[in-house]
Amino acid sequence: MKPITRWSDIPEFADEEAEAIFWREHELDSRLMATSVQESDTKESTTITLRFDPRMLSRIKRIARSRFLNYQSMMKQWLAERLEDEMRKQ
Repeated sequence: MKPITRWSDIPEFADEEAEAIFWREHELDSRLMATSVQESDTKESTTITLRFDPRMLSRIKRIARSRFLNYQSMMKQWLAERLEDEMRKQ
């Protein structure tokens, strides 16, 4: 197995079959994986209030239940992912 030590070493794949072939011969280096884990700062948090349309909140809760997640945790995850996307664009 050839270790991948940089995210940029992973090519764009034409299809799933090409990706499967690549991953049969390669693996992510454990140090790369360790640096990609985002640790949340649980020491400090601020409580906020958001108002949602009841139907929207119901849909969010339904999605969270289907993923066996707490809906608030799932929403925080969504916000964190979107924040990362926005920061990358800048």
